[in-house]
Amino acid sequence: MYAGAAEAVADIPHGATLAVGGFGLCGVPDELIEALAAAGTTDLQVFSNNCGVDDCGLGILLSSGAITRVTASYVGENKEFARQYLAGELEVELTPQGTLAERLRAGGVGIPAFFTPAGVGTSIADGGMPWRYGTDGSVLIASPPKETRVFGDRRYVLEKAITADFALVHARVGDTEGNLVFDKTALNFNPLAAMAGRITIAQVEELVEPGQLDPNRVHLPGVFVQRLVHTGTQTKRIEKRTVSTARESR
Repeated sequence: MYAGAAEAVADIPHGATLAVGGFGLCGVPDELIEALAAAGTTDLQVFSNNCGVDDCGLGILLSSGAITRVTASYVGENKEFARQYLAGELEVELTPQGTLAERLRAGGVGIPAFFTPAGVGTSIADGGMPWRYGTDGSVLIASPPKETRVFGDRRYVLEKAITADFALVHARVGDTEGNLVFDKTALNFNPLAAMAGRITIAQVEELVEPGQLDPNRVHLPGVFVQRLVHTGTQTKRIEKRTVSTARESR
């Protein structure tokens, strides 16, 4: 157990690789991210489904220029993410969402690479996707072609597993042994990011003693978690609010 988020992330060095949980703004390890931003840690390489929004989640680190490379499945609602990428300030590897999930899981269970049909026949497999632009709009770094192979009558592309120096995740409930339970959509990427980290730091809303969690309810066993921070209930941000026009009463 750590007394707070600042203490838990204090030894994350400049240039570290991070696997970060969250799906949109659901299950984002916001207090750990804010503590890392406050520490002034820079040159970070991030693996995450997306980068939050401009002033929330990983968007905070992006806005301060602390992230140099992102592997993600989509830009989402983050205008600063798009601006930095197109301006040549940020290197971005876009990958299919399911492929990203499996790359994280594979890293966590010791599988170095795997074949998947996703992306075959596109620039995902053939190469040429812009990873970094120049300030003049030219492509400075493009993705390399990947190995493909035929199994049966179908072609597959080789994808490499992801491991990271640290993982930052958010759980609804955890016990002091590191067993974690995630809530709804937060279950999508948090367990996978946690598995991929060599040192996994989990912020939990509710902390209980060992034996209080039903083993059948545990989503991630404590063997994958090295540090815990009890942060209390998270205030959920709404990523994009849509309001319908009320019909006139008749």
